[in-house]
Amino acid sequence: ALFHLMCDWNIVIQFNSCYDATGYGPIFEEEPLDIVYTKESPDRHISMNCRARANPAPTYRWRRDNWEIKLMELPNEHYSLVGGNLIINNPEEKKHAGIYVCVAKNMYGTVISKEAKVKFGYLEEFPDEERDPVTVKEGQGAVLLCVPPKRWPAEVTFRWIYNEFPVFLHPDKRRFVSQSTGNLYISKVEASDAGNYSCYVFNPQIGKGVYSKFIPLISTEEKKRYKADLVVKFPDTTAMLNYNVTLECFALGNPAPHIVWRKIGATDLPASAQVSMSGALLHLYNVQYEDSAGYECEAINQKWQDWHQAWLYVEAAPEWAVTINNTQKDIGSEHTMSCVANGKPVPYIRWLKDGYSYGKGELKFSSLTFEDSGMYQCIAENYWGIIYASAELRVIACAPTFELNPVKKYLLGANNGRVVIECKPRAAPRPRFTWTKGKEVLFNNSRISIMFDGSLEILNATRNDEGVYTCLAENDRGKANSTGTLTITEATQITVAPENTQVMVGEEVHLQCQASFDPSLDITFIWSLDFRVINFYLEWKHYERIMDSGELKIMNVQLRHEGRYTCTAQTVVDNVTASADLKVKGLPAPPGGVRVEEIRDTSVKLVWNQGADHGSPILGYTIQTRDFYALTEVDWKDASTSPTPLSGRSVMADVVDLYPWMEYEFRVYATNGFGDGEASIPSMKIKTWDAVPVVAPTNVGGYGGKDGELVITWTPVQPQYFYGKKFGYVVAFKPHDDVDWWYETISDPETRRYVHRDASFRVKSNDFQVREFQVKVKTFNSKGDGPYSLSTTVYYPRDVPSESPTDVYSRPVSSHEALVWWIPVKYWRKYDDTEPGANRIFVPASMNQTRLENMLPDSHYLIEVRAYNGAGVGPPSEHCEMFTKRAPPSVAPQMWRYISYSGKWLYVWWHHIPYDWFGNESFPLYYKVFKGILLCFI
Repeated sequence: ALFHLMCDWNIVIQFNSCYDATGYGPIFEEEPLDIVYTKESPDRHISMNCRARANPAPTYRWRRDNWEIKLMELPNEHYSLVGGNLIINNPEEKKHAGIYVCVAKNMYGTVISKEAKVKFGYLEEFPDEERDPVTVKEGQGAVLLCVPPKRWPAEVTFRWIYNEFPVFLHPDKRRFVSQSTGNLYISKVEASDAGNYSCYVFNPQIGKGVYSKFIPLISTEEKKRYKADLVVKFPDTTAMLNYNVTLECFALGNPAPHIVWRKIGATDLPASAQVSMSGALLHLYNVQYEDSAGYECEAINQKWQDWHQAWLYVEAAPEWAVTINNTQKDIGSEHTMSCVANGKPVPYIRWLKDGYSYGKGELKFSSLTFEDSGMYQCIAENYWGIIYASAELRVIACAPTFELNPVKKYLLGANNGRVVIECKPRAAPRPRFTWTKGKEVLFNNSRISIMFDGSLEILNATRNDEGVYTCLAENDRGKANSTGTLTITEATQITVAPENTQVMVGEEVHLQCQASFDPSLDITFIWSLDFRVINFYLEWKHYERIMDSGELKIMNVQLRHEGRYTCTAQTVVDNVTASADLKVKGLPAPPGGVRVEEIRDTSVKLVWNQGADHGSPILGYTIQTRDFYALTEVDWKDASTSPTPLSGRSVMADVVDLYPWMEYEFRVYATNGFGDGEASIPSMKIKTWDAVPVVAPTNVGGYGGKDGELVITWTPVQPQYFYGKKFGYVVAFKPHDDVDWWYETISDPETRRYVHRDASFRVKSNDFQVREFQVKVKTFNSKGDGPYSLSTTVYYPRDVPSESPTDVYSRPVSSHEALVWWIPVKYWRKYDDTEPGANRIFVPASMNQTRLENMLPDSHYLIEVRAYNGAGVGPPSEHCEMFTKRAPPSVAPQMWRYISYSGKWLYVWWHHIPYDWFGNESFPLYYKVFKGILLCFI
């Protein structure tokens, strides 16, 4: 293909009429998009779309890397044009990769589309060299390097194959695949990790994947504990506004570290944040400028804590704040074209006129000519993108004409009022104006003036001003005139004005309004409240306009109806107004400006502004709080304050007895003689300072398990009692006769059990005593340690229970339920179920009965009871047999007749329920009518 720099000629169009130009310049409806083409593509062509709307229809040309593609003059084996679309057949990278733009043109001007890139995608194969094995001890961390091959586009996904294709490794808390480097990280290697690993790289845009040679991972037996060590650390990152970003963080260590994310300088992560891959990934969706901050990931295990910080910067592609529009201007006039784009970094503004560079910043024309007509494009660009705005500037010249906007033929004016006679012909350039009354030429004086737009203004008009007025407009292209007749009428005046009124909530009030006016005219009364016109159709429940008068009736007055009411008496000639204030007595208005001025750990200083008392002195204020764990939007609670109570003159108070490290918002409402007023708008959310925890875990207990396990359990502390960040538990335990305690730190605040394994705890054959352990649990946070719970004794059993429960008794309750006495229970149907498949229920040792549910009706059940402890389940009791009842009737009785003779008694007839001859349902014993409902009892 042959290319050359595009040279064009300018076409100057003169618009000598103000109304005859019906055409318009090109406006893009479809523009080309970026394309990634691969050799493996089944389509052996590239299609780039371009379509513009214009009158007359536009012609199209294309440019590649600022060189025009010759489509018309020379035949080309690769390029063809279909409408405005460019087709590239059998594309080749060296010939066809580049930046393309579409050019649309007609007689009114030329526009250029946004740029579209054509790139050729590829994904090379991994090298054929064998990968070296990786040898690591169990419990240590391991890193398998992917070393991905060259590719385009760079955005690919990484996965790892384990031993054979297509068995893919599933990441979890121990194993992580970085989507930045492709490396596989194993925080602590276990024996099951040994095997062969292959890095798989997939490019979704070209639909191709490749995998590396297998890397053997060899583990050797050693299970030491290692401190947490962050090996994947996200760098300083820049993200685009309203897009998603993912931050990676992963640590090696034994035990496998727990990863916690924080936003520096904030109490919580952004609302759009989501943590996945067992904490290794932090996803921020639809990022905003306020998400720009430092972020920290912390890896924690029982040996060490490691952390990393980096910054997230949020920037934005250009977005129009002020753009350009099609404009028609008079020849010789001044004109300014400007566009403003928001973005970060600040976008650079440049201009095109008919496809060619035409300056930057703001375009100013001091005296427009026909050569200035054309299609203008404003382009804003920064690192993140580029946007285009197009508009046509049309310069016109024409003689004055009143064809579409003549002077009104008949004009009315009010006596002693102001009269304006409009004169707005279409003309270019702007014409000179002359006014006459009859044959008298008018000049500016104290009462009469010719305005800039050609209109004639008459002040303090009288009957002497009546007559025929003519406006004459003239410029260098010609002249024209238009005539109208002025008549002066009597002025409108308010004769009965509304008066200031005070009313109670719920009452009715009438506001009077009457006016005198010229009898030849019609009058309309318009009412407004605080300059807002009252809509009587929408607000008919409260407002009514009395027919044949201007009187306003307000029914069931509410506080919102208070304000200034204005009556406007209006005719086609003039209007007059009169106003009055309506005061409404009732509940006090909500306080304003509620804000927190001082924050402490368990209290804050709250300040507000007093609201209107609505005719009754304010007796006091009530402060309400809503914390982070409020269940609903209306879950507000009265707060404790100092002083108490709050007087009607209070504008500040201390809110006390708050939880430390808790997010709160506050609101205030006032009380007067009519009751409690509406609550204020809630304050901004604040968080109280952190403090040392004071609440210990409850229900501390535990049991001895198998193989030397000591299980310690507790009820976790509720989140509102965390009192600070980095909340966790310290578990302390020791054999009953020992002096020294053993301690374990638990960093997860939701943990409710800890299992300690020690081979020395195992019961030996010659050990005939039950071992006792003392256990207790306390809380801690970043401010310090809280109190321990009460010490509890936990018993380590020698063996499972040796005796079975006795005197097991059961009683059917219904067709689906039964009561049974004693503890843990399993039950099954005697002939239909097998004992291994029996249903089981566990109940606490303190109970000696339970309820069995979801049983089948009319069934024979066997029930047994066993005792259990941490070592297992003891022998069964004797079987207890029981039959459940038959199912109740499945159909309801049907009433077929009822009669009421006196209005006090009702006689009812119904059909009996049919007898179930198959015996699946119980037969009714009697029927009963209860509160109008017919029931049957079995």
